[in-house]
Amino acid sequence: MTADPLDFDPIEEARTQWSVRWDPDVSDAMAAATSIMRAQQVVLAAVDGALRPFGLTFARYEGLVLLSFSRQGNLPLGKMGKRLMIHPTSVTNIIDRLEQQGLVRRIPHPTDGRTTLAEITAQGRRLAARATEAVNEVAFGLDVLSKQDLQHLMRIIRKLRQNIGDFAP
Repeated sequence: MTADPLDFDPIEEARTQWSVRWDPDVSDAMAAATSIMRAQQVVLAAVDGALRPFGLTFARYEGLVLLSFSRQGNLPLGKMGKRLMIHPTSVTNIIDRLEQQGLVRRIPHPTDGRTTLAEITAQGRRLAARATEAVNEVAFGLDVLSKQDLQHLMRIIRKLRQNIGDFAP
């Protein structure tokens, strides 16, 4: 929640203005896109607030959780980038920071000398578990939505993601 809420919805006002000044057929799409971007800010602020006491950002938290979900507790950096849907440079930066914190370590791949694995440490597993409890407490910033609302929202966003080729059907 913002410190000083407005007495009107600026996105709805922008939709109205867009409809009058630009293209009324696109005003709903503009308002929906702007709403998604604003919601992302709200969710990220809630999650980052929950993770701050653990010295984690959402990006580093995602990296830790991904490693903790893997069978062996390690993954190639390239595979991490694909699963997290981020650029390889971002993976390197995330792993650098987690490694500095003692939460992961880089190890050589056992059969492919060209590949480096990121491996979660015992300390990383413990911190990921505690951080997850904190993120769960704030329900990723979506605690005001019902289960039905969340499922409907996921269906709509999944349709968008699938249509742009984010993943195979």
